[in-house]
Amino acid sequence: MLKSSTMDKILEKAEVLVEALPYIQRFNRKIIVVKYGGSAMIDEELKRHVIQDVTLLKLVGFKPIIVHGGGKEISKWVEKAGMTPEFVNGLRKTDAATMEIAEMVLNKVGKSLVSLVEELGVLAISVSGKDGGMLKVEKKLSDGQDIGYVGEIKEVNPKILFDLIEKDFLPIVCPIGLDDNYETYNINADDAACAIAKAVNAEKLAFLTDIEGVYADPADKSSLISELSIEEARELLASGHIGGGMLPKLTNCIDAVENGVSRVHILDGRIAHCLLLEIFTKKGVGTAILAQEEKKDNDK
Repeated sequence: MLKSSTMDKILEKAEVLVEALPYIQRFNRKIIVVKYGGSAMIDEELKRHVIQDVTLLKLVGFKPIIVHGGGKEISKWVEKAGMTPEFVNGLRKTDAATMEIAEMVLNKVGKSLVSLVEELGVLAISVSGKDGGMLKVEKKLSDGQDIGYVGEIKEVNPKILFDLIEKDFLPIVCPIGLDDNYETYNINADDAACAIAKAVNAEKLAFLTDIEGVYADPADKSSLISELSIEEARELLASGHIGGGMLPKLTNCIDAVENGVSRVHILDGRIAHCLLLEIFTKKGVGTAILAQEEKKDNDK
């Protein structure tokens, strides 16, 4: 006979699997876009946990797409090259030399993620937004000031992503695009993930960040909001309580939901297996922004 404590642990595991079942059934064969960034890209153990999560999603029937950044890694290599990063209104100015480094680093990051995924038995392919004309951009300005080769997405051609998913690959996208003159531009990874999620009609979009989620009052850590309807998210933006990096992120979330993405999740990537906890458990660990009909269903 098993000890009662051992049996309790076994039953607890069974309960976790049963709790996950309706979510697996609901989102089976649906596309989920994961924007991968922050500490989860730097800490090797967290990186492995994220890749395990995404790989598991793939193996239980989801169709994940990873969109990754690489800002801190780019800064490191810019310094190694003896260059001094230049910022305009808090945004990195990307001259031709910096763009060359950024493209090299982002492709290197993508290939390293492919290795981690394939180590777990799932086939992955790292693609740039330049491949297959996926991300078409125009020059982005910051309050009218030139910030170099930084692009704003004006069009997404998702054909290469659909082709890869159909052939059972896990696409890993680095946020680089081309303008009408086929010049190469760096793209904010949050913006790229949002645009791609809309273009592929994703069921979910998840942002991995270095914060717990959205707070009603950023000064009060007990005011974390687990769910927001799109109307409530707009009200929160209008309240003036949202600032810093959360402002564009929440704006992206609203934009994604308005364009057909059912749920957008803002998760603390510093928590091991945060993706699985948010997607497969009732409580979750971050903030979910939901379409109004989704919010009604959850309130029943």
